[in-house]
Amino acid sequence: MIRASRRVTETAVKSFGMYEKAALRHAAGHDVIRLELGRPYADTPHHIKQATIDALLAGEVHYSDMQGLPVLRAALADKVRKANDVSVDASEILVTNGLTHASFAAFLAFLDPGDEVILLEPFYPQHVGKIELAGAKVVTAPLDSENGFSISADLIRPRITARTKMIVLVNPVNPTGRVYGRDELQALADLAIEHDLLVVSDEVYEEIVYDGHRHVSIASLPGMKERTISMFAFTKSFSMDGWRLGYIAADASLLPALTKITMNDVTHVNTFIQYGALAAVTGPGTVLRDLVAADRRKRDLVVQRLNQMPGVTCALPEGTIYAFADVRATGLPSVELAARILETANVSVEAGSFYGPGGEGYLRVCFGSQSEARLDEAMDRLQGFFNRI
Repeated sequence: MIRASRRVTETAVKSFGMYEKAALRHAAGHDVIRLELGRPYADTPHHIKQATIDALLAGEVHYSDMQGLPVLRAALADKVRKANDVSVDASEILVTNGLTHASFAAFLAFLDPGDEVILLEPFYPQHVGKIELAGAKVVTAPLDSENGFSISADLIRPRITARTKMIVLVNPVNPTGRVYGRDELQALADLAIEHDLLVVSDEVYEEIVYDGHRHVSIASLPGMKERTISMFAFTKSFSMDGWRLGYIAADASLLPALTKITMNDVTHVNTFIQYGALAAVTGPGTVLRDLVAADRRKRDLVVQRLNQMPGVTCALPEGTIYAFADVRATGLPSVELAARILETANVSVEAGSFYGPGGEGYLRVCFGSQSEARLDEAMDRLQGFFNRI
């Protein structure tokens, strides 16, 4: 009998949380408002589509550079220097098939069987399977929930062992909506330097920040560039989730290992869509500002409405497209609550426990995935649900 490899059989099956239940209910003919799926509502801006079409018609359909088109990598390096304050050049950029591919390359390139990787909890669960495929073990360290899910070195330090190789950082944060401040990041950087750890930094929401908050890349802190793999994507900022386009910025000492994985995995990213990425990163800044402004309006609508519902309180997200609503006052487990909301109100939200035990008692609501009118209807349905219970 032919058997799958242990790296497959010993890796947990990827969980999609409420996604599958919502999809099945929608397929059965119910009018489900999908607030569990972390995708942008807006269409990809026209100038990005047009640049891709123009490249395709111009014959940009052949093999290209393994790390990504040189012209795109040069533009991305310029962006990382200016926006992220990290000194890189084009040779330190690797274009990937989205941030998921970037993180997979980082884990495969630097983890050995038996290594330990720290995730800050509540954590983004889709990193777990890739870490396990690399043969490493996930170790969770709690965020300080009593202080807005902030980073506390005192809560992380006890989780570091002789086997710890890496810390995974998500900033701005899915699911909590936090944007970590420089002091918090410095505390994490100090731990990484002290224990000689690599930091894999997921910064997919870097541009989606509100109210004067500023995203800081941990690689910009002293001593961190050479030990940080910074990962970015066009997914959320430019409504390009289906394009599967992202990139890594990393020190020259780290790039060969990363490129060895991606070369053997996909050779290189689709050639002509990289011209769409180039148009995104070099195009008019008003496009990005308009997209973020729309998310801000939807954030305000959703948070205001959630805080009017009995048993629900919700802090104002500092970034991302998610509200992390505190529903502990209902006394119901978050999985049960999310299931009942789907079945009786036809609104799909994600249970906080999907992001680890530290997320229990919360619901993640994606306000970026629907129009304002549709969000208003969803809030009416949720209001009715919480009034009833």
